[in-house]
Amino acid sequence: MKDTSETIIYVGKAKSLRKRVRQYFQNKNNLHPKVLAMVSHIERFDYVLVHNEVEALVLEANLIKEYHPHYNILLRDDKQYPYIKITNEKYPRLLKVRRLSKDGAQYFGPYPSAGAVNDMITMFENIYPLRNCTMNFEKNETRKRPCLNYFLGKCLGPCVGKGDEETYLSYIKEIVEVLKGNSRNMEAMLIKNMHEASQKMEFERAARIRDMINHIDVILEKQSITTVDDLDMDGIAVTSQGNLSEVQIFFVRGGKIVGREEYLLHTELEETDEEILSAFIKQFYMQMNYVPGTVVTNIEPGEKSQIEDFLAQKRGKTMKIQVPKRGRKKSLIDMIYVNAKESLVREINKKDRACREKNTAIKQLEQLLEIPNIYRIEAYDISNISGTLSVGSMIVYEDGKKTPREYRKFRIKTIQGADDYGSLKEVLLRRFNHYIKDAEENKFSKKPDILMMDGGKGQVRTALEVLNKFNLDIPVCGLVKDDKHNTRGIIFNQREILLPVTSEAFRLVYDIQEEAHRFAINYHRSLRKKEMVKSVLDEIPGVGKTRRNNLLNHFGSVVKIKEATVEEIESVQGISHSLAIVIYEFFRR
Repeated sequence: MKDTSETIIYVGKAKSLRKRVRQYFQNKNNLHPKVLAMVSHIERFDYVLVHNEVEALVLEANLIKEYHPHYNILLRDDKQYPYIKITNEKYPRLLKVRRLSKDGAQYFGPYPSAGAVNDMITMFENIYPLRNCTMNFEKNETRKRPCLNYFLGKCLGPCVGKGDEETYLSYIKEIVEVLKGNSRNMEAMLIKNMHEASQKMEFERAARIRDMINHIDVILEKQSITTVDDLDMDGIAVTSQGNLSEVQIFFVRGGKIVGREEYLLHTELEETDEEILSAFIKQFYMQMNYVPGTVVTNIEPGEKSQIEDFLAQKRGKTMKIQVPKRGRKKSLIDMIYVNAKESLVREINKKDRACREKNTAIKQLEQLLEIPNIYRIEAYDISNISGTLSVGSMIVYEDGKKTPREYRKFRIKTIQGADDYGSLKEVLLRRFNHYIKDAEENKFSKKPDILMMDGGKGQVRTALEVLNKFNLDIPVCGLVKDDKHNTRGIIFNQREILLPVTSEAFRLVYDIQEEAHRFAINYHRSLRKKEMVKSVLDEIPGVGKTRRNNLLNHFGSVVKIKEATVEEIESVQGISHSLAIVIYEFFRR
């Protein structure tokens, strides 16, 4: 379904499109208000014919992921969970990866915590002398001298012909056993080494080994909750209240809970928990590389058989979605449901509290400034270092909440040096010039109820001068800080109003001032970073970012480019003969 601007607002599927579409245009008294709101925005329908229901399910999930329609249930977290990969090569390496490949390597996971994966790999590297270079020993690559890790005892040195491959593979075998949960032999070995080091009075070494033992205990402790048998499965529970739904998923690997994730979903239409769970499962596993053989849920999702077929195709073998009635799986799903319900209640209470605080803050601000009906607040800040790369920021709060889509950033064009007043004047002139000219385009068309300047009387005076030029009557206040650079109060109508630090108004003003500063300084840093990575190659006509990178990747440094012939330069991808001559002559001026 599309609106007047050709934006996709809803994606759905049905065996009979006629019946599905007709239900939206029946008696309006039978439709939920949110469905009515969606129908009011429908301008036209597009449809795609597919061969079967599984294809329809996959297409629906892909379109929702790509276009994020307003009236669909959206899973906004598209991360891939990490695995530990033991490569399939001579002298295998340990890597953290987020995608599975059919490359003959061994994969362990997925692990919900990337930190746990990093900890595991670091621990193994501290215990075993493993290589972490990218040399291809299948092609007999070698070096003249080993790297630093060899001299630190952290690598056997296969790059220089040292180290026995059989010994190396025995280390890998022990690591595989630990990743499978069999850590007794490793711990016993480490305890023995720790006692030996202690007897030799090598107390620092003994302490390091002791820390390794503790590290293993901590990592494996994360997987200590045993569930059912020795299998991989996911447990998913959903619970809803109003237009909020909480979905929690627990990951069981090798019969042990290794972690969990929770998702708070906002529903625009009146979906049932079965529909919400169905939408979640489709979107969640669409982006995952690994699908377990069993998924247990607290209720049966809509389109269960089609989802099973889809996940089986993705998995490459059969899988089942189950609603357990008894036993350990039932105990597990009950625990997940209790957690989901508790999280949802906590989130609702948090939102209610935030709403009360927001309303109180706005009312206090209206009373302090004697300005009624404050809805849209715009705050401005200027950032530079000694007058270089000056930028301005405009942040927006509507109804007491951040509205990031309305934020704007400005690079100062007409002011040289550290002139905050001049820079602020330019920013405001540009902003309200757009307000006057772009009213119909809706880019800067919203009029603020109050402007907040990060600064004192000088900044307020500058803002009022600009507003007078455009004949605009908008209240302006300044946000002043104390000697320790902490928010102190508000400058309004030539007087300073101190805010009690315990008041909701103070918290709101503090948040606005910090957000304006954060947005400005982040933009300034991004510009500084771009300036820092500039190369002398950027000065050559016809050499942009892509060609610059191709040249550097090919030659390795600017010095080698400078020494290259026209023919050598021309051999680089994207460099024509004429451009090669320009580059050659540039370095010989």
